[in-house]
Amino acid sequence: MGLVRGLVLPRLSVVLLFLLLRVTGAQSPPSPTSLSLFSNARALDALLQDYAYQAFVRPRTGVVYDGAVPSNLSGIQVSAMRLRSGSLRTKGVSTYKQFEIPKGVKGQPYTERLVLVYQNLGNWSMVYYPLPGYTYLSPILGLLAYDAADLMARNLPVLDIKASGQPISIKFLGLQSVPEGSVPKCASFDLNGSVSFSRVLSDNICTTFQQGHFSIAVESISPAPAPFSSPPPPPPPPQRVISGTPDEQEGSNNSKVWIIVGSVVGGFALLIILGLVIVWLCKYKHRKKMHQMERAADVGEALHMTTVGSTKAPAATGTRTQPTLETEYIP
Repeated sequence: MGLVRGLVLPRLSVVLLFLLLRVTGAQSPPSPTSLSLFSNARALDALLQDYAYQAFVRPRTGVVYDGAVPSNLSGIQVSAMRLRSGSLRTKGVSTYKQFEIPKGVKGQPYTERLVLVYQNLGNWSMVYYPLPGYTYLSPILGLLAYDAADLMARNLPVLDIKASGQPISIKFLGLQSVPEGSVPKCASFDLNGSVSFSRVLSDNICTTFQQGHFSIAVESISPAPAPFSSPPPPPPPPQRVISGTPDEQEGSNNSKVWIIVGSVVGGFALLIILGLVIVWLCKYKHRKKMHQMERAADVGEALHMTTVGSTKAPAATGTRTQPTLETEYIP
């Protein structure tokens, strides 16, 4: 029995290993370089999400707020727009920078409000999204969705938004001239780092049914450049208490001013109320004293009572002049 087990188990292991290689052979494992680039691109997304949220000062729904990035990321543009999920699904967004979002776009998981973060990587496009054998004719444009429940939050997970009817349109402006004999293509990068190509429509428009990063590229005529070295990770976001955008600092100062004004007005109102209470107490005491004096005046001195028949009546105890009979005045 032990001999049979010793012969069968090794062969069975070889067969399973062969089948596993056949199944996974179509998907080669990612190289360390591609994993590093993918990690740095996601770190950049998280950093730009924080700078985009910092642009919200007294945010209003459907208004685009442009964020500010540090000098070591100069050339990158970032914006944010807060929307209701129901409004995005039923109305869409006619114009958000170069993006046109139709009706029927839904986000998962569902949130009452969401924020669409726009990215324009400018001269950093090839650094974070290298495309060997291709040349970009426009900067990388990004569109990512995040939960809007907490506009002070960082490192938020990306929501999964997809178009169910018409696709999302991206109109690229200021493209570089197309080399002779080259055919431009729409390059789309999903959040997993995979790239896909599609046809460019008229007026340099590309379409997509999901969020991600997009550009227009052509195949390079010259030999492919050397592999890109891994870009440095983006710098950590600064503490909001120490630094921030001028609008945010102005909003914080305005909040402090309103707190001080509210405290002064509240204290003044309290003093007025206390003064009115004191005046009312003084008037009450004065009215009470006058009432007591009036009652004492009404009572006066008690009259002497006498009985006349079956009734009692007041009677004077004395008179000033004594009555005189008429007969006493005989001349």
